[in-house]
Amino acid sequence: MVKSAAISPPSLDLTVDPPRYPRPQLDRNIRLKDILDTFPKSVFVKNPLKAWGGFFINIALVSLGWWGISVAPWYLLAPLWIFTGTGFFGLFIIAHDCGHRSFANRKWVNNLVGHIALIPCIYPFHPWRIQHNLHHKWTNNLDIDNTWNPFSLEKFENSPQWQQLLYRSVRGKLWWTGSIIHWAHQHFRWGQFEGKERQQFRFSVLFVVAVIAIGAPLLIATTGVWGLVKLWFVPWMVFHFWLSTITLFHHTLPENPFDPSDRWHEAGAQLMGSVHCKYPWWFEFICHDINVHVPHHVCSAIPWYNLRQAHASLEEHWGAYIVKREFSWSLIQEVTATCHLYDRDTGYFPFPRGVQGDRSHSG
Repeated sequence: MVKSAAISPPSLDLTVDPPRYPRPQLDRNIRLKDILDTFPKSVFVKNPLKAWGGFFINIALVSLGWWGISVAPWYLLAPLWIFTGTGFFGLFIIAHDCGHRSFANRKWVNNLVGHIALIPCIYPFHPWRIQHNLHHKWTNNLDIDNTWNPFSLEKFENSPQWQQLLYRSVRGKLWWTGSIIHWAHQHFRWGQFEGKERQQFRFSVLFVVAVIAIGAPLLIATTGVWGLVKLWFVPWMVFHFWLSTITLFHHTLPENPFDPSDRWHEAGAQLMGSVHCKYPWWFEFICHDINVHVPHHVCSAIPWYNLRQAHASLEEHWGAYIVKREFSWSLIQEVTATCHLYDRDTGYFPFPRGVQGDRSHSG
């Protein structure tokens, strides 16, 4: 039974300075459970055939890409790199389901498949899983979230110069390097955790180190340095292009809200803090509908193959609150040209000119 709050008409909350891109505000009495109760039960049901089928399809696609790269003339390498790197990202999405325990019922199966799927990406599974779950718990919380969290002007100006330069780069034309920086900075330092999480973190890091220590010399010995570059490094860069781009557009638009802890509302953040972005059909197939992201944030236990059904349910009951876009060069330009710094009352604004900028935007 859907609570009456779930069908409350959208309203604009203008009790604070009006945002630049006003959006319907969710009634703060609505809980995340109220949204979950509108889903059909079938969206939570795991289907082993679809789960394992997606995993093996990605393995086959990456293998096909590697074979093509190894035999193709130079003028076909670019599309094959894009194909293979996208296959890497598809395997990452399989590991993503494993991290949310929505791939299989048994935890050890999720852990095993997650580690295997991330081998081409050299991504430590448990460090990603632990920190990604923090992102899901505190989505778009300015004080806690760890994914594409924007700086205020004050924080930016008080940062060291190297950090300002780095932040400017990943918020501008080098957005596609953001996930590489995040991978290198966040996923190899197990000292920040304790107990079981620290043990899991360390195991995954050492597993990746072993993969690199064995795989890189073996690949160079059998295919040469150019083989390492063309078979792994360039597809790995394509993978990070997609990982940076997808995660950026999941949560970054001029109208997308981030809130400090004293204003943060769990149900509103999970429903309105993500973007439904449409990509080319071939990408959505290879990458298992990860762009259908709003239902995934409402409940991360929904397997990838049920996301479209869950999204249709959200459209029916909560459609006024969902933001939809289509991936395009103009979208990239819009986000990288304007979504730089964040004011807690008025939202995103571009980097100001000059060293100090316009302090009227400080948040």
